[in-house]
Amino acid sequence: MKDFDAVIFDMDGVIFDSERATLLCWLELAKEKHFENIYEVFLKCTGTTMERTKQIVLEAYGEDFPYDEYAALASKMYHEKYDGGKLPVKKGVKDILGFLKDNNKKIALASSSRKATVEMELRDAGLLSYFDEIVTGDMVKRSKPEPDIFLKACEAIGVKPSRAYAIEDSFNGIRSAFRGGLRPIMVPDLLEADDEMREISDQVLTDLNAVIDYLKS
Repeated sequence: MKDFDAVIFDMDGVIFDSERATLLCWLELAKEKHFENIYEVFLKCTGTTMERTKQIVLEAYGEDFPYDEYAALASKMYHEKYDGGKLPVKKGVKDILGFLKDNNKKIALASSSRKATVEMELRDAGLLSYFDEIVTGDMVKRSKPEPDIFLKACEAIGVKPSRAYAIEDSFNGIRSAFRGGLRPIMVPDLLEADDEMREISDQVLTDLNAVIDYLKS
């Protein structure tokens, strides 16, 4: 078995299939409101902050694009579809969390989302009790790709960054973990790994069950 003390998870795209769920809402909205190329624009927003997402969308569609109105509509659609435990969980989530608990490893979450949202979604899915600590975007000054959120998570669970794996799906998440001195494992979601991701990741693996096999080896 690999020699490590903790695993720190991203949430969206790693624990939950929420990136795809959000994309589906935006695709439905784009069809209704008659704007195009949202898939390509959405991929550029993956792993960024809400502020950067708005900037990317306005760069794509123009400053007069009603982003705030459409984002509110997409959010309403998302919550109607997925609140109350209906958000799809990624393959292998409970397997890897159980594996880590059984082997007395620390488990933390480092998500750019707001803490209230993170805790609600984890609680609704029956996953909240697995995590020793939760660190969210509203608890740090600098967002991914800066390392702050992973460093704060390591501090919260009392583990050196070099003794922790970080599981991420986004480019900025991997960059954040790498800059913090953790061991990044990329499990791609909507975006496949490129040369940079393969270079700075400890491993690029297909799903969380493959991560279990890797940690066992």
